[in-house]
Amino acid sequence: MREIVFRVLPEHPGQLEAQADTLPIRITAPTLEDLQHEAREALIEHLGPAHGTYRVRVQRRLHREPASAIRPLRRQPAVMKHPS
Repeated sequence: MREIVFRVLPEHPGQLEAQADTLPIRITAPTLEDLQHEAREALIEHLGPAHGTYRVRVQRRLHREPASAIRPLRRQPAVMKHPS
């Protein structure tokens, strides 16, 4: 069975919006439960009978993106020299 993930976009009061990762499908609904239902309905409309081979998952972001494009520097591990 294949899986399609709908990622919840930044939230607006009273309305959730999600975008499918691998298909050009965008859905909206007032609650997460309704968003799950809308995802299934959109998949039925988009894929027809093949929708039954997909598992639908709605996922919220767990962390916020940094406010700027500055990324922390990652140091390379120290190279240890072996005694000769």
